[in-house]
Amino acid sequence: MTATAQAGEHARLIHLAEAYFAAVDRMDLAATLACFTPDACFTIATYNTVYRGRDTELRGMFERLNTRYARVWHGDFDHVVQGPDRIASRFRVENLSFDNQKLVKNNCNFFRLRGALFEEVFVYMSGDNSLG
Repeated sequence: MTATAQAGEHARLIHLAEAYFAAVDRMDLAATLACFTPDACFTIATYNTVYRGRDTELRGMFERLNTRYARVWHGDFDHVVQGPDRIASRFRVENLSFDNQKLVKNNCNFFRLRGALFEEVFVYMSGDNSLG
């Protein structure tokens, strides 16, 4: 693979990861779920919790997140790409509760893709399980 092709591959995977986090931050459930394969598996490794199925268990997990917080934000990303189908992202999370308490976390997600969608995600998070 040429350096130009590799740079394009890296940019594609980074764009997908950041588009996913942007959808989560907007609390746009449809756009968030559109990032996953129908049989996706989402593991919160820190808490030994596994969700299977985009339209069932993952949907429920994101619905709970969207009702639990007034606002969520993911940023300050560091990405490591292993194309064509893997990306790891380290980032800062700020969740704002409905009583205006800001909860800050530093998390890492490890994504594996099938085609252009996430089929596996492993999450390591600091603090409480905001996705549980």
